[in-house]
This record gives sequence, C-alpha cells and structure tokens, in this order.
Amino acid sequence: MNKINHLFAQRGNKKLLSLYFCAGCPTLDSTTDVILTLQRRGIDFIEVGIPFSDPLADGPVIQTAATRALKNGMTVKLLLQQLRSIKEQVTIPLILMGYLNPILHYGIENFCRDAAEAGVSGLIIPDLPFDDYLSQVKPVADRYDIRVVMLITPETSEERIHFIDQHTDGFIYMVSSAAITGTQKSFDEQKQDYFRRIDQMDLRNPRMIGFGISNAQTLKAAQQHAAGAIIGSKFVTLLNEADGHADEALDHLFEALAQ
Repeated sequence: MNKINHLFAQRGNKKLLSLYFCAGCPTLDSTTDVILTLQRRGIDFIEVGIPFSDPLADGPVIQTAATRALKNGMTVKLLLQQLRSIKEQVTIPLILMGYLNPILHYGIENFCRDAAEAGVSGLIIPDLPFDDYLSQVKPVADRYDIRVVMLITPETSEERIHFIDQHTDGFIYMVSSAAITGTQKSFDEQKQDYFRRIDQMDLRNPRMIGFGISNAQTLKAAQQHAAGAIIGSKFVTLLNEADGHADEALDHLFEALAQ
C-alpha cells in the first residue's frame, strides 16, 4: 500500500502534522538531515519543495528559500539522488512539491520512475491543469504508485471539488485562502465557514489544511475541520534562523504552536 494511504487509514482520530521545507536550503546538503530529524521527532509526513525560479503560489519566505537553494546548486536530479541515499531509513511518506516546468524538463515518465525509486509517495504540482493531470500525469504516476495531490481553495466550486475527489487518491490539500503562502495570526470567520462547508461535503478523500498556519489558533482551526495541518513558511523561516539545524527549528515551532 502507498505510504500516504496507509498513514491516513491507520491514523484513527489522530490529527496529522506535515511540514514543508525547500530542498537545498539553507545548505545544499541539509535535505537528508532535515528529513531524518523530522521523522525522528514524530512529524507524520513531509513535503519536500523542489526549488523553482518562478514559484507563483509561494510567498516571499518560500521564494527566498527557493532562490537560495538554486544558488546552492540544488537540482531535481540531485534531490532525487539525496532521497535515494536515505530511502531505507525513511518510513513516513515523502511528498515532492514543485512546479510543472522542471518536471516536464526532466520528463514525466523519468521523473515518476526516479521519484518512486527514491522512496517518494506523492506529488503536489500547484500549476498542473486538472485536464493535463488526468490525461498525462495520472496514468504515469499510477504506474509507479505515486499519489498526485490536488489543491482546492475557497473559490473552488463544490462541483469541481467532487470531481477532484472522484479522480484523486491520498488526500486533498485545502488551501486556507486564495492568497500566496505565508503565516497568519488567525483564520477569520469566512475562512472557518469554508473549512466547515468542505467538512460537510462527505468527501471520499481526507483533507489537510495548509497556508497560514503558524500558531495554536490557526493550528486548532485546521485540525478541527480536517485530518490535520500542513505548515510551510513558519518552519522554513525557523529552519533558516537555525542555520539548518532541524531540531532547533522544531523546538521553536512547537513553542509557537503552543501559544
């Protein structure tokens, strides 16, 4: 069974926590250590960002991290080599999050094959059109047992959400707002109405809420209406402040999530 499916099937009532960081930042060789540290500290699954020069969905924190990673020399090929080197040590799901251009340049078949060989369980491609997902990406990803996770926003129609739910497997990434990534102090009533509305749709796939989670209030709101939360910008900031020391960054993250 795919690790993502297994995780959600076995979680019971547990609220999951996923963290995002950008591969190759703050240092080129920090990626594997960050992954193994997060696993050791009990993070349920990890999103590893593939740095790209034009990350349209990302805010300044992740854009800066991507720029730094590219300057450090991170590439898709190198990232997959790094992941392959720790494949036997990683028991939690790894999801690669990146934009379509580098994947097309690598080749969809080659990318999915090499990602699977490196122990990757899922992909998130924010700028992948759904029609292209169905016709070009899904058949290849399915062949390599990789789940392609799709995003929904408050503007996504219920008809579209049901369609996405029917044609994907793993989980649905609920973006808390239509804005770019970044931290927020709280989720207003409009966002929480959106969380409740989707929660009542009786979807087949579990949902994770991301974008803007950085403290106890936003974490609780996400966990209340979904299977768990995804934290990106806050952790990326703390990891950079800790010079890549993931234990230190996690300590500060858990302190922030308790406040």
